[in-house]
Amino acid sequence: MESSRVWLAVGFLGQALFTMRFVVQWLQSERMRRSVVPEAFWYFSVFGGLTLLAYSIHRRDPVFIVGQASGLFIYLRNLYFIIRERKRLNAYADHSAD
Repeated sequence: MESSRVWLAVGFLGQALFTMRFVVQWLQSERMRRSVVPEAFWYFSVFGGLTLLAYSIHRRDPVFIVGQASGLFIYLRNLYFIIRERKRLNAYADHSAD
């Protein structure tokens, strides 16, 4: 497969991953009957953002690069908060069980 077709496929894959975050959020909100942001939203954001960042670097598009790179910081920061909270709750549960 020629390089331009591979990069086009990478771009579409990134866009599909990025779009899935909204689908996951919408479906979870419908299930819960309230607005929620599930953890999967942030994972799709990271993987979609990384894929689109790679595509934008290949395309040498500075606007797209800055947008995806800055978004990655936010997505990773939210995952950090989720993981930190989970560790805190696990430590509390372990301490309470003693």
